[in-house]
Amino acid sequence: MDRRDFLAGIGAGAAAGSAVGAGLPAYAATAVKHAPPGARPKLLMKLGCQSSPSTDEHFAFLARYGVTHIAAEGERSQGRLYSTADEVKAVREMAEKHRLTLAIFHPLLLPSSHIDKEAHGGIMLASSPEREREVEAFQNQIRACAAAGVPCIKYNMSLLGVLRNHHEQGRGDAMFSAWDEASAKPQPPLTRAGPVNAEQFWERITWFLDHVVPVANEYKVRIACHPQDPGVGPQGYQSINRVLGTVEGLKHFISIRESAYHGLNFCQGTVSEDLERPAEQIFDVIRYFGTRKKIFNVHFRNIVGHRGHFREAFPDEGDVDLYKALMTYAEVGYDGMLMPDHVPEVPGHPEAALQSFAFAYGHIRGLMQAAQHA
Repeated sequence: MDRRDFLAGIGAGAAAGSAVGAGLPAYAATAVKHAPPGARPKLLMKLGCQSSPSTDEHFAFLARYGVTHIAAEGERSQGRLYSTADEVKAVREMAEKHRLTLAIFHPLLLPSSHIDKEAHGGIMLASSPEREREVEAFQNQIRACAAAGVPCIKYNMSLLGVLRNHHEQGRGDAMFSAWDEASAKPQPPLTRAGPVNAEQFWERITWFLDHVVPVANEYKVRIACHPQDPGVGPQGYQSINRVLGTVEGLKHFISIRESAYHGLNFCQGTVSEDLERPAEQIFDVIRYFGTRKKIFNVHFRNIVGHRGHFREAFPDEGDVDLYKALMTYAEVGYDGMLMPDHVPEVPGHPEAALQSFAFAYGHIRGLMQAAQHA
């Protein structure tokens, strides 16, 4: 009996149980094309980062600690909402001086910010003519990246940004941001978007995808969307339903305007935040999206806790086994970046974030090397 037959035989057991618990069909844990018995999946992933700024000094820092691929932003002159091909190329060439590959570009539009702080909210507010101007700029950003040889753009479709409502003490003097939905009190009760139910949110997402996926297809540039961080209950938060805050929501998202160039900036930390038992369930979620080639980038971070109540964590101390997660990405043939995200800070020590990033690079690099020699 080979591994496929063995897993199929226990599909009603623990493997399928964890898939169902993750909101996936019972066959999800057995639908993967596994390597032959005794074979080790080939490691195709790269150590990446998306931290700012885009400068020679910062790129040298990234290269110093073993980063090889990056996501970065570029200049935008004359009040434009997008960077030109020459501006994108300038960032690419700066990265290449440090032997870094610019694999993903940060657009100005659709960041992970709260709508009340966002200067360009037309797409997410569904307000005309602003959203038409913004979607045209996003289309131009796709064209500019294609001309500059950058194969992917990442973005968010969020009105609330990243939700956290307290901090918790970590190792030593490190502080971690945390979320407890039961005690969260939205202030103010409504954003400038007003109430946004699930139907309205899906309409806005679909409108955007209808306008940008055909351009992504034409220019062969992938567009990678980040999940909403974190998901909240059906009642929403600030009267906004977070439709991209569940595995089921992400599954529906990738089915809209199906394309090889439309997928996810798969934040493993955020997806873990959206699961009841992330230490058990995250691997089948990786398999679901990974086997469909919908994972374009990975925020390889860890948490302590579960949906509705969690804190961020150093990569080595969270609830999810990151080595097992890395091997799951290898299993599905993922060949993009693994990058740290949401590292802890130390009050009064602004340099501590860079130290935390350096620790995370070393940890991820060590996991990758261990996997190659397993």
